[in-house]
Amino acid sequence: MSSRTATAPTSEGTRERSHRKKVAFLGPFASYSHQATKSAFPDQDKWELIPTTTIREVVDEVQASNVDFGVVPFENSTHGTVSFTLDCLADRASTYPNITICGEAYLDVHHFLLGRRKSSLLPNVDQNAKGTPLTSLSHVKRVYSHPQAFGQTAKFFATYLKGVETIEVSSTSKAAQLAAADATGSSAAVAGEVAGEMAGLDVLARCIEDREDNTTRFFILRRRPCSSRSDDGVEQEVQLPGGLPWTTDRAGSLPETPASRGSPASLSPRLSSSVSGSIGGRNNDTENNDAYKGLYKSMVSFTVPHHTPGALADVLGCFKRRGLNLTSINSLPSLIAPFQYLFFVEFEGNRWDDPEGRVSGLVGDVEWVEGVAERWRWLGSWLNQRRR
Repeated sequence: MSSRTATAPTSEGTRERSHRKKVAFLGPFASYSHQATKSAFPDQDKWELIPTTTIREVVDEVQASNVDFGVVPFENSTHGTVSFTLDCLADRASTYPNITICGEAYLDVHHFLLGRRKSSLLPNVDQNAKGTPLTSLSHVKRVYSHPQAFGQTAKFFATYLKGVETIEVSSTSKAAQLAAADATGSSAAVAGEVAGEMAGLDVLARCIEDREDNTTRFFILRRRPCSSRSDDGVEQEVQLPGGLPWTTDRAGSLPETPASRGSPASLSPRLSSSVSGSIGGRNNDTENNDAYKGLYKSMVSFTVPHHTPGALADVLGCFKRRGLNLTSINSLPSLIAPFQYLFFVEFEGNRWDDPEGRVSGLVGDVEWVEGVAERWRWLGSWLNQRRR
């Protein structure tokens, strides 16, 4: 049994927080969402990190202006989109009219099987070995974890834990807490190593994810001020805080605008394409091209009339005509009628850094396709943290 036991804190430190801005995340502490949030908001003297019990509570806190930002998992490279987050972005009940995406963060995710050892370590097994049990698992009767974690470790379960009961919970850290609370030692959890250390659990197997490149992308949400909407209802540029990885890493290598000099970071750090010549050793054509070649991402959602042949193709054709590269398409039931869908399209481009007018043209195109794109909503633009 591990000798390292810790109790999850109810708050981060004892420093006076009245001057700190707040960020909500899917808790508890030591969860993968907590790790991603710390990477996105690393200065704890400026940011107070607030755990919630569900993804929806994160979005609720942002919409109610109880926090300045929220961090939610959006998709995993192995197991796909996080349906709970997509459901909140769909906002089919119009609960979150002001929610917008303003950033992203990536986290390499390595899952550990955590529990209580009932026997000595297996002989001839390297204790740093990945993807294989370090001790007998015959005593494990049930395993707690988040649905995404189970999906990302399916091969390990099929090989070593056939027939074991799997119980889905709200987060991997919660799973570790539940496993630690089982006095019989017959419960285990799939969670991160830090969560295991905080719960005082032993490592039964390390790095049990199906793929070594297992990565989760998180969205950073904020509340859009009502004053930031233009006459056409589309969100306008809002200043973001500087000095953060997701607002400055990419923008830092780009020319500075007079508006952004000496002010918080914004999502349009480049000079207008109307300026002629080369700036900072970079050609304007290259500058313009960067805006549509992976520097930024944006997302929109919409429905289409399902009985109109080619309706979805007509909307997607608007992206192609404007030279906007699609990076993902997702869908959820629209709840308008059974088996009709709401579509989410992510693409390369930025509503406010749009030197050739491609993105603003897209909005006009879709509005022009009268009766095709319904319930159209702009969900945000942000700096791409994995620029190609």
